[in-house]
Amino acid sequence: MIEIIDLHKSFNGLNVLKGVNLTIANKELNAIIGKSGCGKSVLVKHIIGLIKPDKGKILIDGVDITAVSAEEVDKIREKLGVVFQGGALFDSMTVFGNVAFPLREKTKLGKKEIREKVLTALEDVGLGSAGKKYPAEVSGGMRKRVALARALITEPKIVLFDEPSTGLDPIILHAIHRLIIDTHKKYGFTGVVISHEIPEIFDIADRVAMMNDGVIVEAGTPEDIKNSANPYVRQFITGALEGPIESLA
Repeated sequence: MIEIIDLHKSFNGLNVLKGVNLTIANKELNAIIGKSGCGKSVLVKHIIGLIKPDKGKILIDGVDITAVSAEEVDKIREKLGVVFQGGALFDSMTVFGNVAFPLREKTKLGKKEIREKVLTALEDVGLGSAGKKYPAEVSGGMRKRVALARALITEPKIVLFDEPSTGLDPIILHAIHRLIIDTHKKYGFTGVVISHEIPEIFDIADRVAMMNDGVIVEAGTPEDIKNSANPYVRQFITGALEGPIESLA
């Protein structure tokens, strides 16, 4: 579903992506892990089509989004749903309004159909009674669930999760991860989860890719990554320093 080939990107002379190669199979749930500043968020922005690379290709469902017009990129984006780190909800809209927004903007559905779809989406994320509340009136965990419902409302082929459990306590973190698993099973989307949550992320991902210094240093099943012989991977997933700090930077 997603193929990233030799992706490079620099900002003001600083090389952020230095030849990223990654294949994400259709309907799999993939995690991309790595320390802050390694290039994860920049990679996601490339997948969404918000940034053009200096070099390389990004194929989404067989189409290279780096080589098509802005109008064609917009069409491809219709296949994508995004759950941003902070939720990115509209404070002036109710929970119902936030989830309904993509349908009102991108479809010709009538009010009754939109209402039915939104209520179903809210039920799917456990927020059936929260539709009339505003984002400021609900918890951080609930805002994440609203963002997920909004991302799923158009039934996208691909859903990108940017640090979906950041800032949540362990109980809510597990609830969000459980929700990702459940909605993935129901909707069958291809999922990409950017995460720092080790080892919890291994419980939900089909495959894991480890980023460091602008490249993918290792990719495989959760078991492959947990059993990796790569010193950097071992240090990251265990938190144990296995060499000079300089060698792990």
